[in-house]
Amino acid sequence: MSDTPRPIRIGNVSGFYGDRFSAVREMLEGGDLDYIVGDYLAELTMLILGRDRLKNPDLGYAKTFLRQMEENLELLAEKDVKVIVNAGGLNPHGLAVALREVIDKLGVDRRVAFVNGDDIVGRAAELGLGTPITANAYLGGFGIKAALDAGADIVVTGRVTDASLVVGTAASAFGWGYDDLDQLAGAVVAGHVIECSAQATGGNYSFFTEIEDMGKLGFPIAEVAADGSSVITKHEGTGGAVLVGTVTAQLLYEVAGPRYYNPDATARLDTIALSQEGRDRVRISGVKGEAPPKDLKVSMNHLGGIRNEFEVVLTGLDIEAKAALFQKQFEAALPSRPAELTWELVRLDRPDADTEEKASAMLRCVVRDADPKKAGRQFTSTAVELALASYPGFTLTAPPGNGSPYGVFEPGYVDAALVPHQVNQPGGVTVRIEPSPLRAEPIVDQSVPSSGTTAEWGATVDAPLGTVAGARSGDKGGSANIGLWARSDDEYAWLDQILSVDKLKELLPEVADLTVHRYPLPNMRAVNFVIEEVLGRGVAENVRFDPQAKGLGEWLRSRVVAVPARFLNESTTTNEGN
Repeated sequence: MSDTPRPIRIGNVSGFYGDRFSAVREMLEGGDLDYIVGDYLAELTMLILGRDRLKNPDLGYAKTFLRQMEENLELLAEKDVKVIVNAGGLNPHGLAVALREVIDKLGVDRRVAFVNGDDIVGRAAELGLGTPITANAYLGGFGIKAALDAGADIVVTGRVTDASLVVGTAASAFGWGYDDLDQLAGAVVAGHVIECSAQATGGNYSFFTEIEDMGKLGFPIAEVAADGSSVITKHEGTGGAVLVGTVTAQLLYEVAGPRYYNPDATARLDTIALSQEGRDRVRISGVKGEAPPKDLKVSMNHLGGIRNEFEVVLTGLDIEAKAALFQKQFEAALPSRPAELTWELVRLDRPDADTEEKASAMLRCVVRDADPKKAGRQFTSTAVELALASYPGFTLTAPPGNGSPYGVFEPGYVDAALVPHQVNQPGGVTVRIEPSPLRAEPIVDQSVPSSGTTAEWGATVDAPLGTVAGARSGDKGGSANIGLWARSDDEYAWLDQILSVDKLKELLPEVADLTVHRYPLPNMRAVNFVIEEVLGRGVAENVRFDPQAKGLGEWLRSRVVAVPARFLNESTTTNEGN
């Protein structure tokens, strides 16, 4: 009989604050699980929770999670499934207290622990981080491990890394220590795959038309083994699919170079091996780990001021002249010039349109200023006052508004030894978690040019890049990444050859003047680009059409390039098992 413990089954129930509320019950009723994890935090969420806490110091956590637990605690206890989530946000202690009250009311046997110490806003100035309204260090998974080792059934945390929910869970189940770098790195990768819920099962997937059931997608499950390898799957009978492609897409989401830094181990993305093990089962193996970085990343938010906006509709002829007239009139009529005023003309119109909507374009104006007067009702009222004195066909898409506060995200870094990573155990004892003794200065991955090969591909056909390549894009603070992957070795060789930084800038003129880094990941047949400052100072402050860069990859896929004709004649759906 083998002494190797069986893999543990970890189901994800949330990828963001506002994800499917019923996911907890669906996961519990859909099949066997050992653990449930959920990611409720993002850079923008921390700002939202920060505002909540300013209004009421007892808040600052994800209230949705508390309601989910109230509805499912009895089933959790019956099935003895443990829960690990970062829903504590800025107030994990407050969430733990509220959870214990619900547990007492329902009379169920569930023990709660919470992890904190990440909130360093009170020491931000002392640590050289300025005076933000929120400052949270990304903690690792060993606080979660300690809580589970002490018998906790529910562990709520503040700002741990998304993958740490799985890392801490697996480290507890298998007794890993800081020196088990390959195993920890494998768990980092598994955690990264399932952290965004249905994105691993077909959500936001470039080739979604090839998935039979795109109705109600199942949420992902990671079966993590003692050696750090894993199988990504989902409950039988749920929608979506788990394919090498869906897992590859999620692996490329919001990453940079081949090294994926986490507080407990640095995972080498360029060592990952993926294979289709069966229907809705993708194996992840071969992940190598390196020492974690010496410093922890810190998520900081500052109040930037007031932001306001309006859109006017321009219909029919002379669109650009109408836009120019209104912009000139509006700026001349403003009582005082705001700090930032941005105009964007969106040309959705077409000649000789058969509907009014198809004949119309949108002119959007966004203002930002620290002075509420300059960015408030005065701003939008100025637009309204021009209603009978500007271009023909003037109309606004919405009534004037007062504007709203906006935040500015800023990353920072602090030595992990200066952050008090703490666990409040079910019995009330507080334990300090020391950072990894293996911490080291991080190795910075260098941008890599295209392969430079001169392979001949035969006849070509002008076609969208997306007929061959899939893409996944997303925000990384003020930067964004676009990961592209191919589904055969030949297609990847072609993609790596043609898709240089210069070619990317040619295809996406909006980023032509920005710094772009390129990182090939041949083991996943992928190339990842990181575009600096395309999102300004982060999602909350950004006024770009696509503020979180979620559609950036799909725009790139829609661009026409010279595609080898033989790729268009071959099936692109036969490579999932490779």
